Amino acid sequence: MKTKTLLLLTTALLMVGTSTLRAADVAENWTKHCGSCHGADGTAKTKAGRMAGAKDLTDAAYQKQFTDEQMLQRLKDGVTDKGKEKMKPFKTVLTDEELKALVAKVRTFAK
Repeated sequence: MKTKTLLLLTTALLMVGTSTLRAADVAENWTKHCGSCHGADGTAKTKAGRMAGAKDLTDAAYQKQFTDEQMLQRLKDGVTDKGKEKMKPFKTVLTDEELKALVAKVRTFAK
């Protein structure tokens, strides 16, 4: 009985720790890979964002122009315009799970 209780408790603690770690990873990944252009708040009011033509991710009308799957694909493959790279691809840098978490984070910016 004590073994089962200990096992259940350990599993529960690991699950809580994993979800906390995931949340930290999203914030970390945003800061490391996205924030320089899109800003901490998603408005793209940064020097790099202006230079790259980054979009304001708080604009709900802009966000309605693409699905989560389309956004995920852009994150994976990057974005180019007239042969010029506007956003580098992240498919070899971040896992699918990390990329999906970034998509979810972007959706929180829409007002």
